[in-house]
Amino acid sequence: MRLSPRSQICAASRRRLARWLVGSPIKDIERDRVLETLAKTDGNRTASARLLGFSIRTLRNKITEYSADGVDVPPPGGLT
Repeated sequence: MRLSPRSQICAASRRRLARWLVGSPIKDIERDRVLETLAKTDGNRTASARLLGFSIRTLRNKITEYSADGVDVPPPGGLT
């Protein structure tokens, strides 16, 4: 699976999105990006970490934090 988030959205759309996100806490934006990336990779932690530019350990720590906060995190392998 080869995903390239930058190639899927044009620069103008990225700027519109950035303007729309003004005022949103970075922590919330990051959480949403992590969860969307996990969903897009069918829960593949290694692929998600690579796309997000995180180490696998950092991603696992974030997943643990989100789960402790009661957030539904996509399971590995897209299992339900």
